[in-house]
Amino acid sequence: MKNNQNSSNPQTKHVAVIGAGIVGVNCALELQSLGFQVTLIDPEGIGEGCSKGNAGHFATEQVFPLAEVNLLWQFPKLLLDPLGPMALSPRYFVKALPWFWQFMTNMLASKRARNTAALQALNKNAIAYYQPLLRAANAEHLLTCNGSLLVFESSNRQDAVAMLEKYQQAGVAVKLLDREQTLLLEPNLSKKINFALYFTEVAHTANPYEICQVLAAQAKQLGMTFLAAKVSHIHYGDDKINLEFCPQHMAQQSSALSEQSFDHLVIATGAWSQSLLAQLGYKLPIEAERGYSLDLSPTTKDSLTRPVASAERKFIITPMAHGLRLAGTVEFAGLKQKANMKRAHMLYKNALHLLDDIPKLAQKNAAEQAGWLGCRPSLPDSLPVIGRAPNHPNIQFALGHQHLGLTLGAITGKLIGQELTNQRPDIDLQPYSISRFN
Repeated sequence: MKNNQNSSNPQTKHVAVIGAGIVGVNCALELQSLGFQVTLIDPEGIGEGCSKGNAGHFATEQVFPLAEVNLLWQFPKLLLDPLGPMALSPRYFVKALPWFWQFMTNMLASKRARNTAALQALNKNAIAYYQPLLRAANAEHLLTCNGSLLVFESSNRQDAVAMLEKYQQAGVAVKLLDREQTLLLEPNLSKKINFALYFTEVAHTANPYEICQVLAAQAKQLGMTFLAAKVSHIHYGDDKINLEFCPQHMAQQSSALSEQSFDHLVIATGAWSQSLLAQLGYKLPIEAERGYSLDLSPTTKDSLTRPVASAERKFIITPMAHGLRLAGTVEFAGLKQKANMKRAHMLYKNALHLLDDIPKLAQKNAAEQAGWLGCRPSLPDSLPVIGRAPNHPNIQFALGHQHLGLTLGAITGKLIGQELTNQRPDIDLQPYSISRFN
């Protein structure tokens, strides 16, 4: 770590971290470890949003922004199928247009190259940042470094090789496997799979929710406090930040005030960040990429030993403590529309094509019972916002991690800690500044 002289005494500073997902928890743990007095704030509890039902994949291989030119020709087909890998609610179409316009401008070669380099910098050592945290919490068993597979059913070898070379040129550790080699790694995969890319340096967890809980518990042991409340307004001053809370979310906080003062603030509110940043005068073109997951109990021991994603079907299967989790796809329908659990059921139909032995859904409405929806906080350039607010030196942003919230949680916490203590960050934070949208 590269240090400059600290210009503040953390022990005299009170920091509020708004948002208790994996990113906010990592920020809170890092800051509490540095000696700050941290209050973590969330109305839903710790790890109850995207950090609960996600795929559990530490996807450091995902160094390419989502915006690529090839998507332009696929959009009509993708959007016409309501249960396809990508869906756009007709009711939400007009509201989503500005985001899609900015998304398409990021397809330009120069922007795409710049955004790829920024993702590479974050992903390169992202898993290594988790290891000391989990070791300190006696939870190293929650991180399995067993690689992952991207499997191809209908794509030809030429397509698989082209993708292999693309990842290799980006510095990703990956091998091309044929059917026999793939089945040696994962015997329960279908014989219809022709090829696989084997990402050898990625990881997964059998319980992403538990990772959030154990890191939060570690922060609490160090002195962090948790406040179950919803922040309604941020009142900014040069020396203090006052947070005003919604009264209806304070009913069980009898000792809490309707407003509290802090020396520093970290906003880690994911897909719900836009309104809070607007109060501070910042534009944030964020969309909720709604992703679904479906949990299954195993029928055989070790039915999978690592995450398996489908190149054609755009979803992933991860071995979990309870069995298997099917996750993925993208739905643009905003934050308020009711979940469409048919999309969770669709994941099961896709999994039937990838696995030889798969648990049966016990009843017709099983997907309604086992399905889950999480809102990924996605920005048009696929980069998060990390770092100091340009016009508010004692406010930090840690949000917009799209599909990589779990992956980038620990490194984000480290970077926020370095910024807040005036150390030189481990990587240049300029590409992730909110100023790129303002």
